[in-house]
Amino acid sequence: MSGLVLKLSPKERVLINGAVIENGDRRSRLNIVTPNVNILRLRDAIHPEEATTPVRRVCYAAQLVLTGDASAEDTRLPLLRRIEELSQILTDPDSRSLLGNATDAVLEGQYYQCLKALRSLLPREERLLNARPN
Repeated sequence: MSGLVLKLSPKERVLINGAVIENGDRRSRLNIVTPNVNILRLRDAIHPEEATTPVRRVCYAAQLVLTGDASAEDTRLPLLRRIEELSQILTDPDSRSLLGNATDAVLEGQYYQCLKALRSLLPREERLLNARPN
């Protein structure tokens, strides 16, 4: 069987195609066999007031597609532009690779994969923003 395997902790919440689902008292495992399902772990969600940095704002834009609050068609071009803007700033090979993965994911309509690649940039962004000039 192919598809996504979602492992949930007790009481963990997940958003699947706009519906919030809460796990019971024990760990569980769900096999998602339907392709192109929008899934977001709520523990990973970025709330609007937390979208205060460039990478977080781009993550939030991708997340809105997964939550159903924005259409993929309306979000695609602005999201690609924002990813391109990030690539002008984050020029190291690892960041460029993640941004390339995010771009490819958007072009393929895989917004979860886009979000996953972008979220990998969050620790790097935080280090850069907290760095003090000598």
